[in-house]
Amino acid sequence: MEEEVVRPKKKTHEIGEDLSLLSVEELKERVAALHAEIARLEATIRAKQTTRTAADDFFRR
Repeated sequence: MEEEVVRPKKKTHEIGEDLSLLSVEELKERVAALHAEIARLEATIRAKQTTRTAADDFFRR
């Protein structure tokens, strides 16, 4: 039986890392990835706030 090699997922960005060796294109890719992650986080916050508001409204009755 052949085992699959599991490689750890490469991080796209680590806060505080040295950016001096990255190209402009690599930096732009990281910025785009971070913008996408911010949008994902904000969507999750909105969803949680909506759930919380619905629960608060339900239990106030």
